[in-house]
Amino acid sequence: MKRTAIAASAALLLLPLAACGGSAVAGDSKTVTITVGYQSKTINTVTAGTLLRSLGYFEQQLNALHDGHTYKVDWQDYATGAPITAQMTAGKIDIGSMGDFPLLLNAARGKQLGQPTRLVSVTGYNLRGGLNTVVTAPDSKLTTLTDLKGKKVSTSIGSAADGTLVRALQRAGIDPNKDISKLNQQPAVGASALTAGSVDALSQFVAWPGLLAYQGKAKALYDGAKLNLPTFHGVTAREDFAKQRPAVLEAFLKAQAEATDYLNAHPVTAAEKVADATDLPAEVVYLYNGAHGIATFDAAVKPALVSALKQDVSVLKAAELTGDVDVDSFVDDRYVKKALGGSDYTKRLAATPAASASEVWSKGSEKTTSFNSPKALLAYVAQHSDGVRAAYVPDATTGTLWFADKAVWVADGEQVLPFVARATAQAYVDAHGGAEVVSYADALRRAS
Repeated sequence: MKRTAIAASAALLLLPLAACGGSAVAGDSKTVTITVGYQSKTINTVTAGTLLRSLGYFEQQLNALHDGHTYKVDWQDYATGAPITAQMTAGKIDIGSMGDFPLLLNAARGKQLGQPTRLVSVTGYNLRGGLNTVVTAPDSKLTTLTDLKGKKVSTSIGSAADGTLVRALQRAGIDPNKDISKLNQQPAVGASALTAGSVDALSQFVAWPGLLAYQGKAKALYDGAKLNLPTFHGVTAREDFAKQRPAVLEAFLKAQAEATDYLNAHPVTAAEKVADATDLPAEVVYLYNGAHGIATFDAAVKPALVSALKQDVSVLKAAELTGDVDVDSFVDDRYVKKALGGSDYTKRLAATPAASASEVWSKGSEKTTSFNSPKALLAYVAQHSDGVRAAYVPDATTGTLWFADKAVWVADGEQVLPFVARATAQAYVDAHGGAEVVSYADALRRAS
């Protein structure tokens, strides 16, 4: 989230209330419009946005209220969380979804303007931080974070991707404020800058790194899961809206849970639906949202995620984007607990992410095939190359899923092991005598 975007929110606050329905009465006393802000291309929010909208579950839940009102849903699509926050604090958006760092800014901005918001549920998360990645151009000579000294790096200040960049550089002994030239850009602008060669690297959140890699426009320099710090996306609601219309918020959260169950039960179909709505390749959506994707979807507000959110505050404070944020008062899972029921919520709270696995999505198929090892997947791909739509393998160190043909492969005896980034692969080679980095073609040959 940009400083400029935050500053521009003042202008947004001046927009007339008629511009958006909000939860204000529209037309007559029995018609109520609920406004939902979402980010269609931030695909780890789809259970509260893109996928939920396409399935119509929220509207169905509202129709089932039978409280004498007719409800309409105004879905508003944004590129980032900043305008959603601006509209929420202006009383024009009732429910919004965004990443963890923007959620903190949402909390701070709401308190500052006397329009407090609450984190009411989670959409997609990764307990190691794999939703954020630093990428470089395909032909770049950069192989490690230390190579970024003196280079231009694009990111979105105030986003989780910027948090990953800052933390990763600090761990590598690099001052993110002095040793690199950081450009504060929207994801699409940064992606174009990387392709044009005007920046040396790009640190971004889902789905930009996977999209650029899939398109052959980037390769991974740093896998965010190396930080081993949770990152997530969540749902925020205006406090006054939640108090005024708790049944409506609970209806939304029930619908979100239904969309989550749909995604988990039909991951390929869900990926196709999101792809149709966003123009993203379904193969990229599946990389993040698939059965063994980088993201896990669950509405429960897990303690590990709340703890991570508290750790994120210091990063935003250091960037002078916010002061202290009272995370405990911002988090309010009462509504989702009631919406899902105590026993179901407890079950979801205790659920753990599915184990990483290698998968092949065959052409013309509505489901994928899992393999017990990356080598077994390679053997299959070698024999069915013309029939493979996409092949996915988990990083041997972090578990982050990546495209098999974009991964960095290491041969270690009879094993062939995939890694998201060259540096991670080299670290494995350095620790295992006889291991060596090999090409994808060589990995296929060794497996077959």
